[in-house]
Amino acid sequence: MAASSRKVIYAALAGNCLIAMTKVVVAFMTGSTAMLSEAVHSGADTGNEILLLFGLRLAKMPADNEFPFGHGKEIYFWLNL
Repeated sequence: MAASSRKVIYAALAGNCLIAMTKVVVAFMTGSTAMLSEAVHSGADTGNEILLLFGLRLAKMPADNEFPFGHGKEIYFWLNL
């Protein structure tokens, strides 16, 4: 995967993290449970991006006896969690 893709994932990670923190602050200021739910959703999106970065790292592993064709498809496992 190109380095530009990794940059996009890091940008989305930072953006979703900031959005989640902002929604938590607003939820506590207003007492809105809907906003708190949205904060949890943004936190889950942040977790998905962390899993995607983990999958990218694992996909770079070279072939071995257990995985003779390499670990390139590993990213799809972490994408679908």
